[in-house]
Amino acid sequence: MTLRTAYVSFPSLAAPPLTVAGKLVLPLDDDRPADKSMPAVLICHGSDGVDGRGEFHAPALHEIGIATLEIDMWAARGTGRGAASRPGSPIETLPDAFGALRFLAAQPEIDPARIGIMGFSWGGVVTLLSATRRYADALRGVAPGFAAHAALYPVCWLYGRAPAMALSGLTGAPVLIQTGDADTYDDPDAGEKLLASLAPDDARHVRQRTHAGAGHGFDRDLPARTINDPAAHNGAGGEVLMAFNPVAAKAARSEIATFFKASL
Repeated sequence: MTLRTAYVSFPSLAAPPLTVAGKLVLPLDDDRPADKSMPAVLICHGSDGVDGRGEFHAPALHEIGIATLEIDMWAARGTGRGAASRPGSPIETLPDAFGALRFLAAQPEIDPARIGIMGFSWGGVVTLLSATRRYADALRGVAPGFAAHAALYPVCWLYGRAPAMALSGLTGAPVLIQTGDADTYDDPDAGEKLLASLAPDDARHVRQRTHAGAGHGFDRDLPARTINDPAAHNGAGGEVLMAFNPVAAKAARSEIATFFKASL
């Protein structure tokens, strides 16, 4: 298999207009018919920006013939990395995700009906909100919506706090949520609580997995660091330890590849 990498840019759907940059990787298979397009997954970063988590997961997707596009939502806004510099709400960056969807759908190598989305923390929130009809119908344009959604530690307490954040009225595309029981943004069983809070018609599209001993950013293969975030501890704010957990990271990566292989 050969990988073809392109550094691309496309218009966000944000107002005022923004240009979002990203890294598009296409796995080229010599056995693929010339007229056969491939699925793709959009990768959305967390508050710390593009920091290697996308690179950790992308090869597993390339191996099964799925293209990836990892975007930089912060650079588009001239925003610094970290909780103190990010936009006010993940809703503000949903237009970036749907701009990426439209961009991918227009690429000749990509099947517009088989585009998924995944994200970490902030990007995980974007991933889940993009699965709701109210945002998908408003932003996808003529492109089909995202065909599958995989969210990693998407700050589970958020969704019951305001109507704009409600995880309701899902599009029906499959959703995978993975959390860790040592994540101090949330309670240890926050993923299970979120799934239990969904209406039955929505919950049937969602699968959830909690990784034992895994904290926030457990798939971030970098030295451990402590951050301070007002969204931590169920919104009370405070410190969060981000530490790589190789067992949970490997399991999550495998889970995501299996999910997208089945869904796309």
